Amino acid sequence: MLTVVEVLTRTEAWLASKGSPSPRLDAELLLAHVLEMDRLTLYLQHDRPLQDAELDALREPVRRRGAREPVATIVGTKAFWSRDFLVRPGVLVPRPDTETLVRAALEWVPESEEPVFVADVGCGSGCIGLTLAAERACVRLYALDASPAALACTRQNVQALGLSARVGVLRSDVLSGVPRERPIDLVVSNPPYIASAVLPTLEPEVATHEPRLALDGGPDGLDFYRRLVPVAATRARRAVLVEVGHDQAIAVMAIFREAGLLQVRTQADLAGVDRVVIGEVDP
Repeated sequence: MLTVVEVLTRTEAWLASKGSPSPRLDAELLLAHVLEMDRLTLYLQHDRPLQDAELDALREPVRRRGAREPVATIVGTKAFWSRDFLVRPGVLVPRPDTETLVRAALEWVPESEEPVFVADVGCGSGCIGLTLAAERACVRLYALDASPAALACTRQNVQALGLSARVGVLRSDVLSGVPRERPIDLVVSNPPYIASAVLPTLEPEVATHEPRLALDGGPDGLDFYRRLVPVAATRARRAVLVEVGHDQAIAVMAIFREAGLLQVRTQADLAGVDRVVIGEVDP
C-alpha cells in the first residue's frame, strides 16, 4: 500500500509535469479534501497507508487539477477573510487582494443599531457583501449579479453563514434589480476589469476555467466601470467603492470624478498596489 507521503510525492511530480505553479500545495489540499482532514493532520499521518477506495477517490480531483482547474472549484471552498466560502465551477474564485475592498468598506460601516444598506454589484460567490454582513450586524445587503451560477452560489453561502434575514440575492444588470425606492448607502463591486485581449494570455486556471462574464472588462478593461459608476453615484447615499486592476486606479478615479463623486482616493493592498478606488457622495 502507498503511504500518505508517497502519494503526495507522486501527485506533486505529476501535477508539476502538467504545469501547476504550486504542485506540492495542490497535492496536499486535494488529498486532505479526499481524506476529510486538514493539512496538519495529513502530515501527522504521513506514514499512514491509503486504502484502494481512498486512492480511487483521489484520481478524479487530481485529473481535474492536471487540467488546470482551480483547486478551489475542485474542493468546493475558498478561504476569504477567515471564513470558508463555497465556490462552484462558473463562479469567480475569491482572491486575497479583494480583502482590501472589504477592509475599506468596513470603515464606512460603524457598529450601529441603524441599518446600513449595501449593494454588492457582481457578487459572484458573495464573498464581499456577505463578509460585510457577517462582520456588521447593521448591514442589510443586496447581492446582485447577472449570472445564474453566481446567484446560486451566493444563495448557498447566505444559508451557510446564517444571513438569510439580512440578505436579498437578486438577478440584476448593475443596480437595476434594486427598486428606486429602496435605499442604498454603499455600493461595492469587484467588476470585470481585465482587457479582452489579455484574457487568452492568462494562466489556464483563469483563462479557461473562470467565467468570462466576471473577467472581461472590454478593450481597455474599463467598460464596466463606465456603466456602474454613474449609476452608483446617483443611488448611493454615502460612498462607492470598487476594486481595480494594478494599473487602473488613475483611470477609474477619473471616471469617479466625472460622475460627480467627491474626495476620490485609493486604498492600497498589502503589496502597496492601489487596489480600491473610493468616492464619496455629496451629502
